[in-house]
Amino acid sequence: MEAAVGAPSNHPSVQEVFLDFKGRRAAIVKALTIDYEDFFQQCDPGKDDLCLYGFPNEVWQVDLPAEEVPAEIPEPVLGINFARDGMEERDWVCFVAAHSDTWLIAVAMFFGARFGFDKADRDNLFNMINDLPTVFEAVVGKVKKQGKKKSPVSNHNNKSKSNFKKGSESQGNY
Repeated sequence: MEAAVGAPSNHPSVQEVFLDFKGRRAAIVKALTIDYEDFFQQCDPGKDDLCLYGFPNEVWQVDLPAEEVPAEIPEPVLGINFARDGMEERDWVCFVAAHSDTWLIAVAMFFGARFGFDKADRDNLFNMINDLPTVFEAVVGKVKKQGKKKSPVSNHNNKSKSNFKKGSESQGNY
């Protein structure tokens, strides 16, 4: 999605920005559900501040934040790995999902601003995004559907050392 700001000849459409959003969203949902065990292992609290990135090609990556300032696009939440062992696992995953939702919206709106979308385009983009379940809804739905089966967000560690608000408290505000 490289285009100079204000360059109408390279102006991506609302549909193209939405497809970028959908690919990034699918990648993050995959990391937090299908590839959960791999995601969990990569979020080692002993490592530096890590972020969960979703890419338009539906690939996800846990990595350090971009070194360039300002970054090419908004950065996802920093330090997702530090809370991993300090919260109930289900709450931690929901926490990462909620923060991922905000990042996805930020990236989409960043592109909207960068490519000069007017109010109608932004409304259209927002409505297209809003028609999809959030990452949070997808992750919580996966947990609910699995019922008593071993869930991807089952508790690997029964540690209850927590200086964080429990996810259930903040979920009500979400």
